[in-house]
Amino acid sequence: MRRGIHREHHPDLGILSARLLFAVQDELFGTLAEQGHTGLRPQHGAVLAYLDVEGTRATDLARRSNQHKQVIGKLVDELEALGYVERRPDPDDRRAKLVVPTERGLDQMTRSDAIMAGLEQRHAQAVGAEVYAEFKRVLHEVALRQRSWRDDHG
Repeated sequence: MRRGIHREHHPDLGILSARLLFAVQDELFGTLAEQGHTGLRPQHGAVLAYLDVEGTRATDLARRSNQHKQVIGKLVDELEALGYVERRPDPDDRRAKLVVPTERGLDQMTRSDAIMAGLEQRHAQAVGAEVYAEFKRVLHEVALRQRSWRDDHG
C-alpha cells in the first residue's frame, strides 16, 4: 500500500486534529464576519478564547494558549487596534496590566460562545449525545497527555 493512499484513508492524529481545528476556525470566524466582526483572524483566538470578562494578564493568556508572550503581545496590539480589547492597570498589581474586553469584545465573546454551542449541538445530534460526550472526554484526555509529554520533553 502506498503511503499517500494509506494516509488519505487512515489519517493520523495530527491530520485529524488539524482538519478539525481548521474547519471549526473557518465556521467560527466566517460566521463572526457575517455578524459584523470582520478583521478577526484565527490567530486572535489565542487571546479571545482565553480572555476573562473581567480581564486577564498577558502572561496568563500566554500560558493558557501555549503561546510565547511576544506573540500574545502582538495579538493584543492587533485586537486593541480593532477595538476588541484594552489594556488597564491590574488592581491587584499596579505594575501589571490586564487585557480587558471592550463592548465590541464582549459582543464577540457572546457570539463566539453561541456559534460554538450551535456547532457542538449539531455534532452531538449527528452522532448522538453520549457518543459526542465520550468523544470530547477522550479528546480532552489525549490533549492533556500530549501537552504533558511536551512539557516533560520540551
